[in-house]
Amino acid sequence: MSHPKPLHALAAAALAAAVALGPAHLAAAATPGQPAQGLPTSEQLTAALLTVDDIGPGFTQVSSTASPSAGPSTMPSPANDCDALSDLINMHTGIPGPETPHAEAELDGPGGNPMVTESLTAEDAGKLTTDLDAATAALKSCHTITFSAGTNDSVTFTVTPVTLGDRQDASAVRLDGTLAGVQLNAFVGVERFGTVGMAFGFFQRGGDSSQLASFQYRAAVAKVQRALGATAGSTTPPTATAPVTQGTSV
Repeated sequence: MSHPKPLHALAAAALAAAVALGPAHLAAAATPGQPAQGLPTSEQLTAALLTVDDIGPGFTQVSSTASPSAGPSTMPSPANDCDALSDLINMHTGIPGPETPHAEAELDGPGGNPMVTESLTAEDAGKLTTDLDAATAALKSCHTITFSAGTNDSVTFTVTPVTLGDRQDASAVRLDGTLAGVQLNAFVGVERFGTVGMAFGFFQRGGDSSQLASFQYRAAVAKVQRALGATAGSTTPPTATAPVTQGTSV
């Protein structure tokens, strides 16, 4: 294929972008250039992301950054189906600014298979609730979705609600499709940790087992809880927040 990443990875990454939380228009209410008081910093969010040490041998850390390296413009767009999710993807026309603490990571297995992505964004509790509600509604309303990478290649995924971790209320879906006879499979999940939202993605080709995806998702949830002092599903803000007075971040 001519595109740099497999289409299934790009398509599922677009879903992750849709639920990455903290779109630019929601950040407008914060003081320009400054994160809201009491929110974790981008550096603290970065420290809570999965690394190779967390998910086992064979993976390569492709990126781990407090400033997303690629905006939604690099992702494919739905060719048809699933208007709610398409609208959510298109809404993210820019990356979060400094007033919206954000960090993301990508870890690739051999040859990019499987691929794990994770995004953490800190927002005011009310804004985060709005974002999570929109993401959850979009995922629930989507049954099939077709992506194109800007070439002749496209793939239609069936979208099925699943439970990735230990919380039944955490929204997650699996995507199944085929491209040129190759089985494509992805999992996307969102979770809340007080004022921090997580978007998780697991993408694989040539298989459809959920076992490794569930393991990596649980690892991501556990690390965020340890690093930020927050409980999955809770609306209580993390305890590992940025200091109010000037000084070095933890």
